[in-house]
Amino acid sequence: MLLARAQMTPSETVEQVLGLQAQLARPPIVGLWSRLAGVDRREVVDQLMQRRLVRAPAMRATLHVMTAVDYLRFRRTLQPCLDRAISVLKDRAADLELERLVELGRAFFATPQTFDAFRDALARRHPTADVRAMAYAVRTRLPVVQVPIHAGWGFPAQADFITADAWLGKSPADGDYADELVIRYLQAFGPATVADVQAWSGLAGLKRAIDSLGSRLREFGGPGRATLFDLPDAPRPDGTMPAPVRFLPEWDNVIVSRADERLVPREYRAKVFRPGLRVLPTVLVDGFVAGLWKVQRRGRAATLVVEPFAPLTKRARAEVEQEADTLIRFVEPDAARSTVLVR
Repeated sequence: MLLARAQMTPSETVEQVLGLQAQLARPPIVGLWSRLAGVDRREVVDQLMQRRLVRAPAMRATLHVMTAVDYLRFRRTLQPCLDRAISVLKDRAADLELERLVELGRAFFATPQTFDAFRDALARRHPTADVRAMAYAVRTRLPVVQVPIHAGWGFPAQADFITADAWLGKSPADGDYADELVIRYLQAFGPATVADVQAWSGLAGLKRAIDSLGSRLREFGGPGRATLFDLPDAPRPDGTMPAPVRFLPEWDNVIVSRADERLVPREYRAKVFRPGLRVLPTVLVDGFVAGLWKVQRRGRAATLVVEPFAPLTKRARAEVEQEADTLIRFVEPDAARSTVLVR
């Protein structure tokens, strides 16, 4: 939905891309703005409040905004990538009694609570224990969602969590839906390699799921000797299709859904993918990442700063300025003065 803005609801759009990464509250709504005609931030927040959308740990063990239906459908399928996330604890996880911790977490998060409060509760029970490791293990093993608020971008900086079954009235579905997960990924991001699907989902061993789909997929030759997979009837615009300028937020799925360099040229990858697992906000020109952007706020004045990686043509610069002017008004609606600076 980056070639032309769609006439869809926020929840329909989130369903189309299966989820939007949401380490911060604002990026998924900016991602919707880039894909939808006339998106209203309040409508997105309303759909979170109505529990049609949820924000929860999911793909790559990171926070995503997903539809409630998809979250319940795929949460257990994604558990292996959440389990592997515990490996970052290394020796700190060696003596954790995971099942007992999960039950403690289930009781604690039966009502909305922050993870800071959970760590405090653990510290009172286990004064000498590594409570940060304990809480992180619970976050990856227990299906929890964040509780939205009807203000701002939908969530405070320290949002409450609650168990998925308490918030949604249902527990995540049993079973492994890896093949369906692959199909949904290809509907949004195909053609793609096995490595692409694994990079996006955080799951390993998806070649087996792709192989099991057999004739339900088509194969294409990709960069180098790579094999690309796609759905037989999926749209595949050729290289002559014009791609308008688009501004993508931090961690946008179209960037992190690729293991290769089809969208982010090799010489720019280190500028986009930063230490600490950060993926910076990017500008697409003709379908490729051509620069970064950020918002600077001083008092009641807001400026959107664009930093191209290389000089822009006169036409591209004009398109960037026009799109940036619309975006700054969307993300900073209360600013008395909004400006755009293309360096």
